[in-house]
Amino acid sequence: MIGTFSLFMGTLKASSELHKMLLNKIFHWPLSLFDITPLGRIVNRFGYDINILDNNLVMNFRQILQCVATVVSTLFVISYSTPIFMTVIIPVGGLYYFVQRFYVSTSRQLKRLESVSRSPIYSHFGETVAGVQSIRAYGLQQKFIEESENKVDFNQKSYYLSIISNRWLSVRLETVGNIIILFAALFAVLGRGSLTAGLVGLSVSYALQITQSLNWLVRMTSEVETNIVAVERIKEYGETPQEAPWEIQNESVPADWPEKGDISFIDFKIRYREGLELVLKGINFSVNGGEKIGIVGRTGAGKSSLTLGLFRIMESASGKIVLDGIDISTLGLHTLRSRITIIPQDPVLFSGTLRINLDPVGSYSDEQVWHALELAHLKSYVSSLNFGLQYEVEEGGQNFSIGQRQLICLARALLRKTKVLVLDEATAAIDLETDDLIQSTIRSEFRNSTVLTIAHRLNTIMDYDRIVVLEKGIIVEYNSPQELIRKKHSVFYEMALDAGLV
Repeated sequence: MIGTFSLFMGTLKASSELHKMLLNKIFHWPLSLFDITPLGRIVNRFGYDINILDNNLVMNFRQILQCVATVVSTLFVISYSTPIFMTVIIPVGGLYYFVQRFYVSTSRQLKRLESVSRSPIYSHFGETVAGVQSIRAYGLQQKFIEESENKVDFNQKSYYLSIISNRWLSVRLETVGNIIILFAALFAVLGRGSLTAGLVGLSVSYALQITQSLNWLVRMTSEVETNIVAVERIKEYGETPQEAPWEIQNESVPADWPEKGDISFIDFKIRYREGLELVLKGINFSVNGGEKIGIVGRTGAGKSSLTLGLFRIMESASGKIVLDGIDISTLGLHTLRSRITIIPQDPVLFSGTLRINLDPVGSYSDEQVWHALELAHLKSYVSSLNFGLQYEVEEGGQNFSIGQRQLICLARALLRKTKVLVLDEATAAIDLETDDLIQSTIRSEFRNSTVLTIAHRLNTIMDYDRIVVLEKGIIVEYNSPQELIRKKHSVFYEMALDAGLV
């Protein structure tokens, strides 16, 4: 009882520690790893592989110990009854070892193939659920069903081969077991003059049991080796590159930093991941504290990459960003990101109450939260909801429109009210009237903050202090909107002309 309890508790503790390690590593992956890793592969690690550790390995270890004890005791009893049997143990053991190693090496690879081929099933299912409206709209249900069946079939090929190899093993082990029974009976007959009936019965009856024990011993040995692949796969993710430290000890950053909001990009270059071309190719410009800067450019010019670099979601390839006299690459990520606010292009909401989405760590009072909602023009709507701030937000904020989600993100930003605010096309999904209300709120509430706005609509930045015009990862123009429009041949003038603003 003590042995079984210790084994179960030890295995579950190991599984728990590996799960914590995996979760911690995944949460600290750089963005580039998420770009090249399918979601199904990550789900597979947390689902199937962790399940193997929780349920399968502990039983495998328990049964392998029992089988080893049974086989050793059986061979000992037969050898004790008929000592000549020991001459057979070595060649039979060699045959058994060859069969076992041949099977285990094959089954381990088949198990690995099965695990790898399971990930696309999860990925495809997740993509199907996420895009079910589009699939139905275009009448592609059958195509997706067939694609899912093909992925399952491919996975089953590996599983089918595992079963076939298992049957192959059974035949060989039955043969080895029968050889042991044959020699035990043969030696009992040959030594009938010196053996008692009781010893012969003991020897042969034990020999008859060894086939099943040997079968299970090899089966469990192979199961341990194949299932330990799950540990290998988890360990592989545990050794992946990590983003910069969350916090740096003895970090000397003032509590009110950034106090002014001065930002300087100095020969700043960035790429999405190693081996790819530069997205930003040596950006140089400075922003004074409290200035409102618009960032414009065609699709792919590098506008969003600029903000990703500011938050160090992507690390610089070379150059640096200096915020209020401090190089941001020397800071812990938490220190940096907690002092800057962003209203993203794709608003993110989590399952839970509306209040938790607005104030995840509970730093603000209900009055402050309601005031932020009022400034974001959401107070009347939230007041009409059942339970108000305690209203349950569905996964991804599905029970809110995209515009409302962006207003919630605005309210979240108004609560924090940092010295630097980044707007990444935050009002693209909002009607013009609401957009004007939001812009007036930002101008009044963040009048002393530095605001960087990636503009989707040029009319929202026409009264900004200066405009950055990006093209193919470089700055082609940087001046006030009035000066840029005055130059009839400027890129910004052409963009304003297309938008009907001049």
